[in-house]
Amino acid sequence: MRTRLLPLLIVLMAAVLLALGVPLAVSLAAAQQQTVVVDRIDDTARFAALAQFVTDVPTASRPSTTDERRQTLRRELDSYHGVYGIRAGVFYSNDAAMANAPGDWLLPRTGEVREAFDEALLSRRSHDPRQVWPWQRGRLVVASPVIRDGDVVAVVVTDSPTGQLRSRILRGWLVIGAGEVAAMLLAVGAALRLTGWVLRPVRVLDATTHDIATGRLKSRVAVGGGPPELRRLARSFNEMADNVEDVLEQQRAFVADASHQLRNPLSALLLRIELLALELPEGNAEIASVRTEGKRLAQVLDDLLDLALAEHAEADLRLTDIGALAEERVAAWAPAADAKGVRLTGDCPPTTGWADPITLSSALDAVIDNAVKFTPEDGTVEVAVASVGDSTTVRVSDTGPGLTDEELTRVGDRFWRSGRHQNVKGSGLGLSITRALLAAGGGSIECAHHEPRGLTVTVTVPRHAEPRQTPPWTAGGPGPA
Repeated sequence: MRTRLLPLLIVLMAAVLLALGVPLAVSLAAAQQQTVVVDRIDDTARFAALAQFVTDVPTASRPSTTDERRQTLRRELDSYHGVYGIRAGVFYSNDAAMANAPGDWLLPRTGEVREAFDEALLSRRSHDPRQVWPWQRGRLVVASPVIRDGDVVAVVVTDSPTGQLRSRILRGWLVIGAGEVAAMLLAVGAALRLTGWVLRPVRVLDATTHDIATGRLKSRVAVGGGPPELRRLARSFNEMADNVEDVLEQQRAFVADASHQLRNPLSALLLRIELLALELPEGNAEIASVRTEGKRLAQVLDDLLDLALAEHAEADLRLTDIGALAEERVAAWAPAADAKGVRLTGDCPPTTGWADPITLSSALDAVIDNAVKFTPEDGTVEVAVASVGDSTTVRVSDTGPGLTDEELTRVGDRFWRSGRHQNVKGSGLGLSITRALLAAGGGSIECAHHEPRGLTVTVTVPRHAEPRQTPPWTAGGPGPA
């Protein structure tokens, strides 16, 4: 969840920073250019003030070479151009130059300079030049009219290079970019802390739910930090887990007590049946049927008690040689298989797994027993041990009648037995007990078709121990780190 929430927060924060940074960068560029434009306006105003006192445009009868004011204006323009590298000039309305620097710079017929000149002739300063950006090469043109007695007699024009302006804008943008990056890093750090604070109770709740789902019913969520809503959820979850555990405990206790309490009356009943059988003719079919049903009922009660104990028992997990244990169970069931005419084989290489040896032995006994029981004479039962990824499997395959797809979905249900096997000895609780025992240790059992015929039962246990440290946020039982 954190990996999905973090990108969303980061994208939103980046959008906010861009929404603030882009206008700030544009405003900075405009401010820098406005500063330059104001400086150029001041310069043109000063030159216009000097040009007001220059005599009229020179003619053949009145040469201008002796006009001292004109010479002063030219010296000012030359000095201005030499210091700043800015082209500047004062031009009459007929485009003739009153004074200019450099001396060969004349009014062009088209372009920004001409547009600014023509606008200043209308007795107003030229409009603000368009915005200069760092990636654009261009010049900045400012023109101001020279007014004498209310009339525009000339125009002062400055044509400035924009290299320094673009450099200042770029430096300002770099500062803004560095600030944006720093703000983004701070925002990401804050988002990490925020999502950690918000999602920590969710992770704890998820881990505890997994613990309870896998049989560790004592796991609880410690009501600690996080938003108030999640703290209330944690308290409600603990209450729910307590109630569920109480109900399950009552059910197990009832099954165990009922099974235990019924065994004594049933034993007494079976004893009376045996005494009654002594008074009847030997081989009486009815008394034999009653005796069989009584023994079957006793077996069902024993299995119910075993199931209740299996669901309540804590697994004693340890590193176990699964291959050696499976080979031992194959050897133990070999006489029963030989007696029925079934060939029982085992491929059990040394392979370790994390399991309760007693629980796994009981599970393999139940699976091999069923395989031998339902495999016809001259059939084969194969037991194979293998390591697959992080799991170790024991696969028991037989050549019996197998099960249909519908029957496979019901394998392991309590008291369920295939309609074709109702006459075979059993209570229908064997695989249920096996599944409960394996689940307590993190194992599982699955059934599938075996080609060309028969059934394959796969018992799976983890190869390695799960890390079961008790973190500070759990109580009442271990939970995942």
